[in-house]
Amino acid sequence: MRIGVYLNSGGADLDTLLDKVRAAREAGFDSAFFSQLTSWDSISVAALAGRQVPGIEVGTAVVQTYPRHPLALAVQALTARAISGNTFTLGLGPSHRQIIEGSFGLSYERPARHVREYLTALMPLLRGEAVDYRGQTLSVTGQVDVPGADAPPVLLAALGPTMLRIAGELADGTVTVWTGAQVVAEHIVPRITEAARAAGRPSPRIVASAMVAITDDPDAVRGDIGARLGFAGDFASYRSMLELQGLSGVHETVIAGDERTVEKEVARYADAGVTDFLVSPVGDAQEQARTLAFLHRGAEAS
Repeated sequence: MRIGVYLNSGGADLDTLLDKVRAAREAGFDSAFFSQLTSWDSISVAALAGRQVPGIEVGTAVVQTYPRHPLALAVQALTARAISGNTFTLGLGPSHRQIIEGSFGLSYERPARHVREYLTALMPLLRGEAVDYRGQTLSVTGQVDVPGADAPPVLLAALGPTMLRIAGELADGTVTVWTGAQVVAEHIVPRITEAARAAGRPSPRIVASAMVAITDDPDAVRGDIGARLGFAGDFASYRSMLELQGLSGVHETVIAGDERTVEKEVARYADAGVTDFLVSPVGDAQEQARTLAFLHRGAEAS
């Protein structure tokens, strides 16, 4: 299992973000993925990081599909791929009704249909093929040519059965959040793997992100995450996943404790079939440094 870092692009200046990628590479981590919130454009930051810090995979987890036409995203993703030296991976997803309708003012009707049509148009565009597609939710006519860029791997944020089937059939894998090792093993891996097999596609990447803290006070760390990010449990896809795991809130998915506890929990993801584990360090600055210092030894050992 490859181990990477998941970086929150909000609230940090550009040099700080690039320094974190540089530190991750020097520590032996395999990848650095950026969130897409309301701060930096994560594709642009990832492209720059890949160019300035060679030798580490860079990517997004994830950019929203609804505000970006497939032709425009193909141009941006292939540009990022070329700038990064072909180390850029595109993670995308439909986001959530509260964001797409509340912030962007767009319809969130039937997101699975939207994603299927979106990927049907996007994937050939990323391969440099001409596309003339007419769907129920979007139309695409065009072709993209970015010299020096090959097609980036595409990861779809998928949690429910329908989205996992689409990810297996059309994308190169999935990227998950708020998912423990058991639900990954029992729910996510079997569904996406079978869908890929049935579609004649290679075995998919299973990229699982988790908040991790090596700490002497795990309850305090989880309490802080609950206070700051508990609202995420109101999003329908996350709520369904929490209920499937028998959890009351996203804070309960945080891996927190001493080194032995964290090592055991991370190993469970490898046993579950995860190909890439993204560490989002949480806690205070000392706890985050302690977490990354411990996990990078695991990355080097793997």
